[in-house]
Amino acid sequence: MAQRPKRTKLKRLKKKLNDSGLTAAQKLVAKANQMADPMAAFVDLRKYESDGLVFHLECKKASLLPQATLDWAFELLKRNMQNLYEQCEWGWNEKAKRDEMTDEMAWYLTATASDNQLVAFSHFRFDVDYGDEVLYCYELQLDGAVRRKGLGQFMLRALERMAFSLRMKKVVLTVLKLNPPAVAFFTALRVSCGPDSYTLDDTSPREETDGQRDYLILSKKNRKRGKLKFS
Repeated sequence: MAQRPKRTKLKRLKKKLNDSGLTAAQKLVAKANQMADPMAAFVDLRKYESDGLVFHLECKKASLLPQATLDWAFELLKRNMQNLYEQCEWGWNEKAKRDEMTDEMAWYLTATASDNQLVAFSHFRFDVDYGDEVLYCYELQLDGAVRRKGLGQFMLRALERMAFSLRMKKVVLTVLKLNPPAVAFFTALRVSCGPDSYTLDDTSPREETDGQRDYLILSKKNRKRGKLKFS
């Protein structure tokens, strides 16, 4: 996984929504961000079991997390991703990354093992992206000891459930081409889950128009959402 890339205007993209549509998207995002816990209705997402291991999941705004949790999340991200960032166009900037991870719009989905040790997190946001109301997954990071146990996929499904219950149009995420395990993870999801899983998003850079870039943008659409209606 990788951060949300700094966006530049893409010439091929047209304005998707008129002013009233954009206002509708903003209303949905504002409503989502006002919730105390977007995962409150999904009791089945609170616990994940695999190979005799039990993980407990919790969802909170970054502003409500203890500093120790934020520090742990940053160190896990640094351990997993710093080398990859340094090899790509983004580079590694600790201050900028810490600021991003503690932004007032940041939410965290965390996973804790049975010994109360944090083992995984997702930093995500409800936001308007190119006119669309989305859940944007900035990071999905797991400690090496808990990988390949289905926890990452379970956490991603939790993000989807929250997003779609709150009528977000899609879940969006970025993945570095320099990170083959992450690319393979999402490729496997597309193969196993079919057309309703993650595919290349319209906003993902195209080599023919944007040049060679180091990342892909993938998304999964909320196909069950009806037409938006606001008074």
